[in-house]
Amino acid sequence: MRIAQVAPLMEAVPPKLYGGSERIVAYLTEELTALGHEVTLFASGDSIVNARLAPVWPQALRLDPSICDYLAPHMVMIETLARQAEEFDVIHSHVDYLAYPVLRRLGVPFVTTLHGRLDLLVLQRIYDSFDDVPVVSISDAQRRPLPQANYVATIHHGIPERRLLPRFGAGGYLAFLGRISPEKAPDAAIRIAQKAGMPIRLAAKVDKVDRQYFEEIVKPMLAAPGVEFIGEIGDDQKSEFLGNAAGMLFPIAWPEPFGLAMIEAMACGTPVIAFRCASVPEIVDDGITGFIVDTEAEAAEAATRLGQLERSRVRRVFEERFTARRMAEDYLNVYRRLIAREQPLRKAV
Repeated sequence: MRIAQVAPLMEAVPPKLYGGSERIVAYLTEELTALGHEVTLFASGDSIVNARLAPVWPQALRLDPSICDYLAPHMVMIETLARQAEEFDVIHSHVDYLAYPVLRRLGVPFVTTLHGRLDLLVLQRIYDSFDDVPVVSISDAQRRPLPQANYVATIHHGIPERRLLPRFGAGGYLAFLGRISPEKAPDAAIRIAQKAGMPIRLAAKVDKVDRQYFEEIVKPMLAAPGVEFIGEIGDDQKSEFLGNAAGMLFPIAWPEPFGLAMIEAMACGTPVIAFRCASVPEIVDDGITGFIVDTEAEAAEAATRLGQLERSRVRRVFEERFTARRMAEDYLNVYRRLIAREQPLRKAV
């Protein structure tokens, strides 16, 4: 099958450090290639994948200080894709609704994975206008605010089975992995660790938009005993960081579409303590791969019970549910259905 993968340009594929959507695109591209398919990746020129790369912009936009309009490079990418569209059996976009007007008119089967939150009012108008475009949700919970979209599947994320390896939690600390932002709630994570009487290490990036929150709320908390801020880390550091943790805290305060950090922890055999919100109940098996809680007090109490969970079982659940191979096979099933649906229309023309 000839497959086009269309990635966001904010980060390289895979990202050098933080970056969820582009990381998933990298894993999917690699697995589809390993399964024998001919994959072309439309992405930034500093991307590195085992597939044909169509470099539509020299480098990731987050690393380019000269970029003041992030939409312009994406318009260049969409036009480049359109000119090559007939070369593909299916086009898989990861740039949300930006490409819909073009994809709709190319005559090539296409699908878009929705990686972000869907509870924004403006999206109601978008999907009233584009209610025919096929989309994939990354959790069932993600769909709730936008029921009118044309969902063709829910496909949970996956990561390569051997990318992150299990360890034994010997560090005895609680981990926080992600962004320093109010919706990810690292301040809550610190409070939970303190209530549990456990040290905490935070591996996270700080975006410009969240700088004030970091300076005013989080930074003063970093001076407390047992609190260590590491900053951004890459994949090569995650096995050690997550694997040596007794557990990972995921105290989200927003409608998380998926939560990649949860399955990264599970790949390391590390249980997750997460708030009962959005996608969490779909990802965490309560009492098996972690604990689902409703309050900071419950989270702190759950931290004292992490030793009751079998880390080898956490890893087994990851292998059963959240590998990149399973994700790729799920997407191939979607591609085949879309191609089969399009073929009678092409023959009629």
